[in-house]
Amino acid sequence: MCQVGEDYGEPTSVGPPPPPPRPGCELKCVKCKEGLPVVVIRVGDAFCRNCFKAFYVHKFRAMLGKNRLIFPGEKVLLAWSGGPSSSSMVWQVLEGLSRDSAKRLRFVPGVIYIDEGAVCGQSPEDRAQTLVEVKLILQTVGFPWHIIALEEVFSLPPSVLRYFAQEPTGTEGAYKAAVDSFLQQQHAPAQGEEQLSEPGTQGLQTPAGPPTAAQTETRRPTAAQTEALSRLFDSVKTLTAKEELLQTLRTHLILHVARTHGYSKVMTGDSCTRLAIKLMTSLALGRGAFLAWDTGFSDERHGDVVVVRPMRDHTLKEVAFYNRLFGVPSVFTPAIDTKAPEKASIHRLMEAFMLRLQAQFPSTVSTVYRTSEKLLKAPRDSSAGVPAGPRCLLCMCTLDIDTADSATAFGAQSSHLSQTPPPTAPAKAFTAPCCSAGEGRPQGCCQGAGPCGREDPQACIIEQLCYGCRVNMKDLLSVAAVLGPPATLHSG
Repeated sequence: MCQVGEDYGEPTSVGPPPPPPRPGCELKCVKCKEGLPVVVIRVGDAFCRNCFKAFYVHKFRAMLGKNRLIFPGEKVLLAWSGGPSSSSMVWQVLEGLSRDSAKRLRFVPGVIYIDEGAVCGQSPEDRAQTLVEVKLILQTVGFPWHIIALEEVFSLPPSVLRYFAQEPTGTEGAYKAAVDSFLQQQHAPAQGEEQLSEPGTQGLQTPAGPPTAAQTETRRPTAAQTEALSRLFDSVKTLTAKEELLQTLRTHLILHVARTHGYSKVMTGDSCTRLAIKLMTSLALGRGAFLAWDTGFSDERHGDVVVVRPMRDHTLKEVAFYNRLFGVPSVFTPAIDTKAPEKASIHRLMEAFMLRLQAQFPSTVSTVYRTSEKLLKAPRDSSAGVPAGPRCLLCMCTLDIDTADSATAFGAQSSHLSQTPPPTAPAKAFTAPCCSAGEGRPQGCCQGAGPCGREDPQACIIEQLCYGCRVNMKDLLSVAAVLGPPATLHSG
C-alpha cells in the first residue's frame, strides 16, 4: 500500500557492503581507554604506544621476578646474536639498569657476540663490515663485551664440557636476604655523594666493587683455522646436522667465556615463537627427553653456569613491533640456512609448518608454548632438578639409556651396536682418550681391549652420546671430524 511521503525514485544499485573498520583505527587502547592504538597484538588487543611499552617491559620483568634465579650483584652474560629478539633483550637490560627505571635490575651484565661468518657463507670483507656494525652498537650500549670468532672452538680446553657442581641457591628467604645485603652495600658508599656514571658501565655497584667496562676481542682467525672449520662443516651431509653442530659449538664458546670471566648466568633471547618451534623440532630429532632443559626458563645442565631465557613470553610479532616503535638497533647477518628451501632441514620444515599454522590458527604458538611449561626436569627415579649420572659427550644432557627396556628406539639401537662387529679402524686413528674417567664411566680407553669391549673408538664414542646426538652423528662422514676439536672432548 502506498504511503504518504514515500520516495518513488529510481532504485539504487545494490553494491557490496562497506568494509569493516580496521582494528585500532576508531578504537581506543584496551588498557588506558584514552590513547589511540598503534599496535594490534591480537584480535581485540589494541595498545597505544605507552601502554604497549609498559606491557612489553612488564613481561620481561615478571619473567625474571617470578623465577628469582639471578641474585643481586651476580654477573650475567647476555648472548647477543644481533637478531631482533636478542637485541630487544639487551635493550631491556639496558633500560632496567637506568635510574629512570621504577625497579632497577641489580645484576652486572656483559655481552658476548660470536662471529659465525665462516660457516654462513660470508667473505672476509663482509665479516669485517659486520664486526664494525657490531662494535658500534656495543659501544653505544656500554656493557662489557666479548667478540669471539667461531674458529676459537679449536683452542678451547677439553674441560669446557666438564660438569661443575653448583651450590644450592637456597629458599626465597635467602634471595630476600641477598637483596637486603646488596642494597646496604650499595647505599653505604653513596651517602653524601651523587653517582653520575652512566647505566651499563660503572653505575651499578656490586659487593666486589664497580665492574670494569672491558672489551675482549679475540685475534682474527687464521686462514688455516677458517679452512679447518669449513672442512668440518663440509663433512656433514645434511643441513639438519649442520644446524645442530653449529648450536653445539656456539654453546661451548659461550660456556667457556662465561667461566673464564666469572659469569654464573647466561641470558639468551629465545622468544615464545622460537621456543615453540624448537620444541617441535626437538621432538622430531629424538630429543624429547630433554625438552624441559631445551625450552624451559632455566637450563642447569652445565652446573656452575645456568642458561636463562627471559624473553620466552614474547612472541616474534611483539618483538618486531617493539623494535620498530622504539628504535632498537639490530645487525642482520646471513644464517647457515639462509635461502635454503623449506624442506632442506627439519628445522626449516618445522618452522614453516608452525608459522603457517599460526597464520591460520593464531593460538598455535601459545598452545605449544604453554605445553612446554608443564614439562618436568626431574629424571626417572629422581627428584633432583639437575641431571645426574653419565652425560652425553656433546650436549651434556643425561644419557637417555634404558637397559631394562630394549623396546625403546635407543635401547634397540644400543643392542644393535653391541651385536654388530666394529669396522676396522682407519689409519688416522683417534688419538685422544675417548673413555677417560668421568662421572658414571669406567676407567680405561677404547683403543685396544678397553672396558667397552670394543677396539673401534668411533663405535665407543657413539655409545656415549644421547639418542638425539647419535642420530645427528649418522649424517657425518666421521665422528672424529667433530670430536677432533678439543672443545668436544669430554675430559673427566
